[in-house]
Amino acid sequence: MKKFVLTSTLVLFSAVSMFGMTDSDLLEKAKNSGLKAIPKSELEILELVDDSNNPITAKKVELGKKLYFEPRLSKSGLISCNTCHNLAMGGVDGVSAAIGHKWTANPHHLNSPTVYNSVLNKVQFWNGRSPHLEDQAQGPIQAGPEMAAPSKLVVSRVTSMKGYVDEFKDTYGEKVKIDFKLIADTIAVFERTLITPSKYDDFLNGNLSSLNKEEKEGLNLFIDKGCTSCHNDIGLGGTMQPFATAAKYEFANLGDFKGDKNGMVKTPTLRNIEETTPYFHNGGVWSLTKAVKVMGSTQLGLKISDNDAKSIVTFLKSLTGEKPKITYPILPVSTEATPKPDMN
Repeated sequence: MKKFVLTSTLVLFSAVSMFGMTDSDLLEKAKNSGLKAIPKSELEILELVDDSNNPITAKKVELGKKLYFEPRLSKSGLISCNTCHNLAMGGVDGVSAAIGHKWTANPHHLNSPTVYNSVLNKVQFWNGRSPHLEDQAQGPIQAGPEMAAPSKLVVSRVTSMKGYVDEFKDTYGEKVKIDFKLIADTIAVFERTLITPSKYDDFLNGNLSSLNKEEKEGLNLFIDKGCTSCHNDIGLGGTMQPFATAAKYEFANLGDFKGDKNGMVKTPTLRNIEETTPYFHNGGVWSLTKAVKVMGSTQLGLKISDNDAKSIVTFLKSLTGEKPKITYPILPVSTEATPKPDMN
């Protein structure tokens, strides 16, 4: 009996954190702050990311993956979606401003956001101009500073390759019309599968031991400082919010981006945030610790101490999730009819 009482006491003690609440209390606090987990089951995840207007199928995902890695969708034949949204590097390119056709930096000095978990965003692009991934996928392919390929060129390239024509027919039926929208829609289906559940999700789903003591302390601070006012829900971001409401952003003059017509900026997801340096819309900050402190001053009007910033960063690193296993695809062979690369 004495042994049982002692064991029970130790278990109770271990469930009480350094900041004076139980793990169950912290879980409840997180949920009340608007934080939500990626579901545990594959069926629930499919329901979360699927779109009845463009349903996910295994064949669409495989074809969409090929198109995602396909550099011949660009005018030069050198740039693919994966160039700026590298799936081996957290879904980003690791530079401040995206580099596109003819080695052109984004004219507004905009940073490439991660493609991982982008389906969880309420809107796409920094100014929120696209409502979903299907629409978003059309933009960079055609944009001059990015892939610079007119839609007719894209269709000509794809339909010139028998391997793609056969796969589109196998995926959509013999009478399929391969147009630019369908190509973009297929890429979007693949992108919607790029979900990365983490041990943070395990905690929100009830596994109270999935986060260690330091990560829980960081989560508690993350909530108490007010970070969840913008970084909430399943995506921990992805909605339009006013930026630099409490103080001027230190790198506000890096590029000319000022947000949408109302000055609103899409809040980036915090999932896999340690992998997606540099930070902010213009890639002005290279340190995650500094990014936390900058957000405290610009958005919350707070001076976050070094220790508190370090604690929050410890929590943020728990958001690094498990990536889906992706086998690099072998792409169809070009033919004599395939439009040649154009570097101009």
